[in-house]
Amino acid sequence: LQTKIDELSEDRAQLLAVLTSMVEGVMVLDYRGHVLQVNPALERMFGISRVDARGRPCTDLFRHQQFNEFTAIILRSPAHHQDEIVLPLTGRCLQIEASPAGGKRENEACVVLVFHDITDLRRLEKIRKDFVANVSHELRTPLTSIKGYVEALLDGAKDDPVASINFLDIILKQSDRLNLIIEDLLELSKIESGGISFKEEPIELRSLVERALSVVKPIADKNRHHLTTMIDAELPAVAGDEGRLVQVLTNLLDNAIKYTPEGGTITVGATRAPLEKLEPHANAIDISVADTGIGIPEQDRPRVFERFYRVDKARSRELGGTGLGLAIVKHIVEGHGGHVWVEANRPWGSRFVVRLPINPEGQLLARRDKPQIS
Repeated sequence: LQTKIDELSEDRAQLLAVLTSMVEGVMVLDYRGHVLQVNPALERMFGISRVDARGRPCTDLFRHQQFNEFTAIILRSPAHHQDEIVLPLTGRCLQIEASPAGGKRENEACVVLVFHDITDLRRLEKIRKDFVANVSHELRTPLTSIKGYVEALLDGAKDDPVASINFLDIILKQSDRLNLIIEDLLELSKIESGGISFKEEPIELRSLVERALSVVKPIADKNRHHLTTMIDAELPAVAGDEGRLVQVLTNLLDNAIKYTPEGGTITVGATRAPLEKLEPHANAIDISVADTGIGIPEQDRPRVFERFYRVDKARSRELGGTGLGLAIVKHIVEGHGGHVWVEANRPWGSRFVVRLPINPEGQLLARRDKPQIS
């Protein structure tokens, strides 16, 4: 008898160990729908206590109409069932799998419910669908324009020298736009997949800023923009890929030029990051691009680094943007162990900040496993 008791105790301990270590939430119900057991993962998912849950009807614990209807169905006809619910307070998406356990009396397991948190999976699926839809739209727009003007030329516009030159100029511009989108897509794909390696060499910040400014100066002069710099003295050199970091600054400056009215001011700054804001690094340098342009609404700021996200879609396309520049910026900066964000530039405009981590000796924190980028 003692041996049997010991075996049962051991089996129970093993079962509890399995339930406790599971990432998925588990809930066991009897034939009445009363809770017999929940594991720690389920406690965390729903914010409930195992002690409070035991013996109570599950409908009292989870005031969720879809879930309660689901449990009612499986208790009436115990069989394998599956459903998805969204928790209203947290927005988490849970996939529920129900399996019959055979119990038909009080305190006997009748149904076992397993809860999988698939929030990230559904989010990634949505991103993929949105990306495909956006790519299709972005490619279709110039293609439609090209097709329309080619048809117009074939219908007789080619006989009008002025119209034909105008149409061909539009076709050329739309072809260039199409090429830019494809190039940016390929660039972003390579960076995201780790197909591009980042060099690690000492970079003097003033030289970095001057290289980027020299690229955009002709465009800025054309729009009568004032380019200024505010670079702290004696900043340490950072380690990284100078060409890629020039690309980051050039993209940010190009955006600032596009969205700043004629005669506006664009300022590139470089300074040590404020100590109270350093997370998670002990020391860092902030490189900023501030403009006096139209600004970005607060609700749009967290999303401007998403692929194809635009605050003003029509204006962005009119100015020649592909909608991928800031996504490329984000991945290059993260590939250097830093991060980038945008904030309001008081009293008007936007300020993009690139924070690059350095150690007390002035070198970039080691990332020997590069170029892998998630």
